[in-house]
Amino acid sequence: MLLNRETSGKRWRIRPDGLGKVTGRLAYLTDMSAAGMLYGRVLRSPHPHALILSICTEKALQLEGVHAVLTHLDVPGLNRYGIAHQDQPVFCENKVRYVGDAVAAVAAETAELAEYALSLIEVEYELLPIVDDAEQALLQDAPLLHPQGNVLHRSQFNRGQLERGFAACAHIVEETYFTPRQMHTYMETEGGLFVPEEDGRLTVYSPTQHGFMDRLQLSRIAAMKQERIRIVSSPIGGSFGGKDELNVQPYGALLALKTNRPVKLHHSRWESVRAGLKRHPMKISMKTGTDASGRLLAHQVRIIADTGAYATLGAEVLNFAVEHVLGPYRYDHVEVDGYSVYTNNGMSGEFRGFGGNQAIFALEGHLDRLAEKLGMDPWELRRINMRMPEDPGPFGQPIVVTEGAMQVWNAAEASGLWQERGMPDGAEEREPWIKVGIGSAFTMHGGGLGVGIPDPAGGRLSLAADGRIEAVFGYEEFGQGLLATLELMLIEQFGLAESDIRMIIGDTDLVPDSGSTTASRATSMMWKTLQNLKAPFTSQMLERAAKLLGKTAGVLVMGAGGIYEAEGDSMLLTYKELAEAEGEPISCSTAFQFPASDTPRTGAHFLYTYAAVVVKVEINQLTGRVKVLDQYHAVAAGPVMNPQGFLGQIEGGSSMALGFSVTEDAVMQQGQYMTKNLDTYLVPTIAEHRGMVTVEPIEHLPQEDSYGPRGIGEVGSVTLAPAIAAAIHQAAGIRVTKLPIEPELLQMAFAFAGEAVSER
Repeated sequence: MLLNRETSGKRWRIRPDGLGKVTGRLAYLTDMSAAGMLYGRVLRSPHPHALILSICTEKALQLEGVHAVLTHLDVPGLNRYGIAHQDQPVFCENKVRYVGDAVAAVAAETAELAEYALSLIEVEYELLPIVDDAEQALLQDAPLLHPQGNVLHRSQFNRGQLERGFAACAHIVEETYFTPRQMHTYMETEGGLFVPEEDGRLTVYSPTQHGFMDRLQLSRIAAMKQERIRIVSSPIGGSFGGKDELNVQPYGALLALKTNRPVKLHHSRWESVRAGLKRHPMKISMKTGTDASGRLLAHQVRIIADTGAYATLGAEVLNFAVEHVLGPYRYDHVEVDGYSVYTNNGMSGEFRGFGGNQAIFALEGHLDRLAEKLGMDPWELRRINMRMPEDPGPFGQPIVVTEGAMQVWNAAEASGLWQERGMPDGAEEREPWIKVGIGSAFTMHGGGLGVGIPDPAGGRLSLAADGRIEAVFGYEEFGQGLLATLELMLIEQFGLAESDIRMIIGDTDLVPDSGSTTASRATSMMWKTLQNLKAPFTSQMLERAAKLLGKTAGVLVMGAGGIYEAEGDSMLLTYKELAEAEGEPISCSTAFQFPASDTPRTGAHFLYTYAAVVVKVEINQLTGRVKVLDQYHAVAAGPVMNPQGFLGQIEGGSSMALGFSVTEDAVMQQGQYMTKNLDTYLVPTIAEHRGMVTVEPIEHLPQEDSYGPRGIGEVGSVTLAPAIAAAIHQAAGIRVTKLPIEPELLQMAFAFAGEAVSER
């Protein structure tokens, strides 16, 4: 059943934060201000690689209205941060490694004064050789960016005997693929308000995907106990992974503590570009062979990921890419060798898809090339090599059994769009330089952080004093519709009315640690939490009501507004009346870990979502531009918790993937961004989304499956690029190896000037 307003019926609802967003009444954390507030600014390195010989702040400090100028000498605790590896300096001491590196920070009475004060800070640099190519960084004579070398992380996987496998192959294809440095381009750039409280505590109002992780890191930097720091972290004007790491928080916190005044710090777009995270650019070299029938015998992959100046989650992203570059396929012999490499090219980090987008672009394109060499339909090649439900995961690890791979393969093949592929394209008259093609791609995408990484989950349900039922989670709403999904689950699982519910998220003083709002995990873990809490919370509510009503709990049920008799329609007791009754507070909580595979392989996944995409594209040979005309997405992720949210995630992910495929690249030269604003970085707009996006959710799970809905926050962004590349080949016979697809590639290959004009 296709997902849309008509098929969703009453489940198609207005999201609880929708009205505030469309009217502009919703205040993001970066909209906040406070009495007596100062403005913070950060001095960043103009050089991608240099020694710091001296820093002089005297002139800035003497400026009237400037209340603090901080350098590394003013950090009371650890002068480093990072979720997994604390290697990024809050303030550089003796060396800068990229043009966003922070050297000093200022708090002043106006933003303009703070900016002027930065200009008065004198820093003497000695320039060092720039390492702006990840492959060059691996050479033995490359300048070292860190004492331990230029390799942040190496991830390998081997199975079978590769040479023997290739020796037995009838067909072998070798190719190298390149993917871009994509920006998150959230509407709300990084920022926040930092408030020292009268009792000595610090309150941080700043967008993040994991408030408790921010609190831990800030406690190390500020040398404060975690309990002395409160992180308020929702609502967020977009993140996609880009705000999972600390960004402005160390500077805002230190300036507020130093001045004992509220400090606001908000990045301009240029500063967001300069200091913010990007998707890891990757070079993926692949050699794959089959027997004469198309069965995959040998698969060899080398990945080089440019992680930039510091680690962030570069090692974890590489692990994910190494896992997903194997895809939902069977091989006899496999060797994958991946490197995450330090360079002076800005900062790479977490981004929707987490390395899967780069891996699947290469893998699916490679299978298309193999199919061509075999003279076989590319979709049939995928079928004969597809993993079976009982097969282990890509690393041979135990995973949850589903039929998702075959389900999405079948759905895509049966889709009208794929069936259209074999028909003559005569339905619409086109100019001779317009070519149309249809392509497809296929993936399995892991949810959760993976084996060996702390992945806590849980939440709490309580009856508040005013009769509202509070759902309390440590997750964040950054536009993905988490609140809407939670509200609908509460209504459907507990029979509540919308007005019965109060959802509390994003405040470390109020919520339990539910883990990070990332890795396509929040919906799965909210569902599991409510499953765990449903029986004990309902029992507490009904037993208290039974006592008040003089009935047995077994004849009562929860419903909209209050407690009902199971066999009747009349409300017997409102939730407010129940809350006002004497007795212990009614509250239940649960804590558990995201389910992980029984394997020692760090990062290996246990739960997977499967997806297949079919796209129809139009290529203009005069301009070399690609336009997506129609999309079909089949997604096997178990039950749909929120139809609009599901559709929104797939549509939004697809939109982000369109930019990844055809326009977006934060270009760098010699460690300097050529992109400084969105006028030189082409993000798809509504004008590029004129075609249909059809989404078919496959909700069926095996009867014994207890894991419920899988995450779909990322999978919509993973398969579009290879599907577009396949469609381009069908239309024009051109193979794409590099993203974004440059118009020059299509123009040059077509020699349009002569060919197109002569056809008229």
